[in-house]
Amino acid sequence: MEPNADKLRGLRITSLDDEDDDETELPNQPLPASTVTVAAAPSGYDDEDEDEEAEVMLGFLEKPKHPGLLLRHLFPSKAGGIPAWLDPVNLPTGNSSCCGFCGEPLHFVLQIYAPIESNAAAFHRTLFMFMCPSMACLHRDQHEQWTRNQGNPRRSVRVFRCQLPRTNVFYSSEPPSRNNSDKPLCAGEKHRTVNVPTAETKFGGAALCHWCGTWKGDKICGGCKKSRYCSEKHQALHWRSGHKNDCLQIINSSEASSSVLPAVGKVPARTSWPEYQIAIDDEVDLDSDGCDEDSSKSLVMQKHGKPDDTMQSWMDQFEADADNQCWAYFQERISRAPEQVLRYCRDPNVKPLWALSAGRPSNPDIPSCSYCKGPLCYEFQIMPQLLYYFGVRNEPNSLDWATIVVYTCQETCDQNISYKEEFAWVQLYPTSISRP
Repeated sequence: MEPNADKLRGLRITSLDDEDDDETELPNQPLPASTVTVAAAPSGYDDEDEDEEAEVMLGFLEKPKHPGLLLRHLFPSKAGGIPAWLDPVNLPTGNSSCCGFCGEPLHFVLQIYAPIESNAAAFHRTLFMFMCPSMACLHRDQHEQWTRNQGNPRRSVRVFRCQLPRTNVFYSSEPPSRNNSDKPLCAGEKHRTVNVPTAETKFGGAALCHWCGTWKGDKICGGCKKSRYCSEKHQALHWRSGHKNDCLQIINSSEASSSVLPAVGKVPARTSWPEYQIAIDDEVDLDSDGCDEDSSKSLVMQKHGKPDDTMQSWMDQFEADADNQCWAYFQERISRAPEQVLRYCRDPNVKPLWALSAGRPSNPDIPSCSYCKGPLCYEFQIMPQLLYYFGVRNEPNSLDWATIVVYTCQETCDQNISYKEEFAWVQLYPTSISRP
């Protein structure tokens, strides 16, 4: 199947058609559990799957009207930038914040606010995804995931679940009014030690790395004793970018000036992907809007951003094998809303939308919850169109994927751990798929 694989690999999504003049503003709201509606899947799409489709919620990216809308006490769903940690004090640390292959701190991808109404312990619930920007590490991750049940494999994609009851030390029990008067409680003060840095006091949480603004800054500059870092690499980057001079000014001044010491959260643009708000809509609602096939946008793009007019011609010549049918079905589903970057449906009977038959997990490949040992269920997946919004170029060694699927604890267990790591399955394009 190598010639076919090469053709499929060339279909990487890299750009969008010009946006329509009439834009629909989508609300920023929690992602609800979806219901299941019966529909026929193409023959041979999945021998193991039932012939049913999920009514999924789709995520679309839009620039926030105001950065304040993405602050943690407003419980945002967002992509890029820095995370709005739900628990701002007890952040993941150590190996959890780093790529298991290169050892570098992971980049924030997105977070989804997805509370569970039936679970009092998950009145507030957010899922956070992080990823190493190296495609070489993602290749190794895709290979390593097959050995999930053979110990604790290294990963370059990590997903954390954080949840809180309605009454907690960080947020009011009343919903935010969203009229610019909302503020978090004076959170986490009883968790702090005596010598708390200014940044921690100001933002009501753990002091974050002054370079990436993402991970806990548990390393302190030996000179000024003010700047904090999550890793030696970020300390070195900050030093070379100008802290070498700022450090001397801080030491020589009677007190640190805010103009010299950057505020936590003001992150160098090159260290994070562009920030967007995630707006959601129901896939069924988009289907009902309808548009004729000739005028609908084409999802598949050439490397220069033009629609692939030859796709159907060579697709018709393919043998009717499982990968081709799976790809065609994947293509048809996402063409209903080509700009989608996220698909969400938390239902234990629902399966993800796979791009290909190859590289999908079987039931034994999905581990149990690391905390309660109960089953995991599919909750959401990210689509390759996210790479376009993040400005990732379509080059041989650029970050790329077919889809990344996230499985979370079916019971959304509460084990007195602030950030519980869930399981992500990486599906790459055919030329990248390998199984030991």
